[in-house]
Amino acid sequence: MEKGRLSIVATPIGNLEDITLRAIRVLKEADLIACEDTRHAAILLNKYGIKTPTTSYHSYSTGGKIDSIIHALTAGKNVALISDAGTPGISDPAYTLIQAALEHNIEITSIPGASALLASLVASGLPMHHFHYYGFLPLKKGRQTLLTSWRTQAIEGALDGETIIFYESPHRIQRTLEDLMKHFGDTTQRWHIVLARELTKIHEEFARGSLSEITATMKSRTPKGEYVVLLSYQKSA
Repeated sequence: MEKGRLSIVATPIGNLEDITLRAIRVLKEADLIACEDTRHAAILLNKYGIKTPTTSYHSYSTGGKIDSIIHALTAGKNVALISDAGTPGISDPAYTLIQAALEHNIEITSIPGASALLASLVASGLPMHHFHYYGFLPLKKGRQTLLTSWRTQAIEGALDGETIIFYESPHRIQRTLEDLMKHFGDTTQRWHIVLARELTKIHEEFARGSLSEITATMKSRTPKGEYVVLLSYQKSA
């Protein structure tokens, strides 16, 4: 029996119009859609009249759920994998399923589209030819070591013309900015930072400035929405 195909389908990160015609077609033609939250996915699927059955697949899914999806694929079913927003596999549980599919020689195809990472980078005004993406920063173990290494690399010139990018939640953004101030010490004025939030939505916002300026500004605000944080070290402030 011919095996099915696993399609990695990018979905909108905010504005539901940011989906490709190909993505809509693939979602309609699939036998099954694996998504992080079936109720959340229904908002997008209903907008485009997509009636394909869905199944949940998220970071708390057990090995049994992966086995179930792999079984469908090996039985000849075409499965589309989506995340709550953006491109599956970028800071979400898609990686594990993709690896399992490869181990079973399942054909994988990528349907490109929206990504908060790239949407924020191209509008940031920071260097974009070379960048380092870190997903969500460690909460405890390894956090201090990572931030200290950024400072060391910057001073040694290893980050010239490059941008550091990571995601942060609204209830941790202030603490993260304070951690950056603490670890970067006397170099804080040389770090340019951009905070991007609510990308593609009505209240989309980019806050640009030095690390010191943005940290001070954020102290008087109530953070809302997930943030994309972009950092670039400048030799002269």
